[in-house]
Amino acid sequence: MERLTEREREVLALMARGMCNSEIAGELYVSQATVKTHVARVLRKLGLRDRTQAVVAAYDLGIVRPRNADQVLLAWA
Repeated sequence: MERLTEREREVLALMARGMCNSEIAGELYVSQATVKTHVARVLRKLGLRDRTQAVVAAYDLGIVRPRNADQVLLAWA
C-alpha cells in the first residue's frame, strides 16, 4: 500500500465526515477537479473501489474517530 500524502489524508478525513467533492473543495480552497484527483489517488493507493470503502478505511486507520454516541443522539433529539 502506498503512503498517502498529507493532502490525501485531509481529503479522506473530510470524505469520512460526509462531505461531497464541492464541500471538500470549498473547505480546502481547491477546485472540484483537484478534489476528484485526490479522491481517485486515495482509492487507488488504498486499493479501494468506492467512497464507502474509503470511509471505513479512514476509521480503521484512525484518520477519523467516531463521535461520542451520546452527543449524536442529543443532536437528533
